[in-house]
Amino acid sequence: MKKESEDLRRNERKGSESTMKAMVLHELADLERVSEPLKLEEVPKPIIADDELLVRVSTCAVCHTELDEIEGRTPPPRLPVILGHQAVGSIDEVGEKVHGFSAGERVGVAWIFSACGVCRYCREGRENLCEKFIATGRDANGGYAEYMAVPAGFAHRIPGMFTDLEAAPLLCAGAIGYRSLTLAGIADGDNLGLMGFGASGHLVLKLVRHRYPHTTIFVFARGDSEKEFARSLGAAWAGNIDSVSPEHLHSIIDTTPAWAPVVASLKNLHPGGRLVINAIRKEDRDKSVLSSIDYPTHLWMEKEIKTVANVTRNDVREFLAIAAEISLKADVEEFSLKDANKALTDLKRRKIRGAKVLKIPPVH
Repeated sequence: MKKESEDLRRNERKGSESTMKAMVLHELADLERVSEPLKLEEVPKPIIADDELLVRVSTCAVCHTELDEIEGRTPPPRLPVILGHQAVGSIDEVGEKVHGFSAGERVGVAWIFSACGVCRYCREGRENLCEKFIATGRDANGGYAEYMAVPAGFAHRIPGMFTDLEAAPLLCAGAIGYRSLTLAGIADGDNLGLMGFGASGHLVLKLVRHRYPHTTIFVFARGDSEKEFARSLGAAWAGNIDSVSPEHLHSIIDTTPAWAPVVASLKNLHPGGRLVINAIRKEDRDKSVLSSIDYPTHLWMEKEIKTVANVTRNDVREFLAIAAEISLKADVEEFSLKDANKALTDLKRRKIRGAKVLKIPPVH
């Protein structure tokens, strides 16, 4: 009955439906061959359900996961779909059954769009593992658009100290980095490795310097510019992806899209060390390197591998509070909505310095 009444209400309102601009993905594509997989289109503006908010999007950060969605490495997105799961904007409309939010408030939307709320994982606060996990920008339309709808329970208030551009990368690059760091289990004074140094890596480095001031940070990156950037932010050492670090590491967080760094990381761990893989999927192109894993060299001595699966609402909210407390801000490269394809192509080509963020002008 609830769904029927919501559908009826939506239908009653269709007469006043308007349109918006959005970058739309219609089919999967190989970005090596297709430079513009997203199309700028006029599409219907969302009509919210009773438990949802309509958000006027002002910024949306770009994530490597969107490359995985476009190229078919994630669970299949619904098509057509509007990507984007690091969106910030102001509430334009509040659903009839929503309490605690008002029009004009600033909120953010992260990767977790919704979960069932009743399974064991949801009851334990681990809704990131829910079988009915719905991902923003994959299973539901996201923030590469002028407007988006979100269940009110999965909207996040943005601390006032952040601009919209600064806040957007915190919702995924920051929150997933925070979860990765929690799973890494380091103590102050431990050695931490960061394998890959993009949007998430640079935020983790900044966070570690505040929370674990005696921890030494070692960064592994492909390009000289990323290594220089890491050193400028306080990394004690920065080397190549396949380098042997000058000291063994207690934990390593891997944010790369490839398999070779996983093998390289295991060699650099202390006995009992932990590798945390922060990626939804790895690319298949170097998968054969896994056959080079040698048990005594890479895995023996109680080394362990842990993966990060999505984020919870609590991850996002805890991280936003910590980021505000310590004035942690992302380094940002700005793009217009219509240039989303360029931002994605630059990310594919590893032209990375901080986070890429789409700025979406006000609707007139």
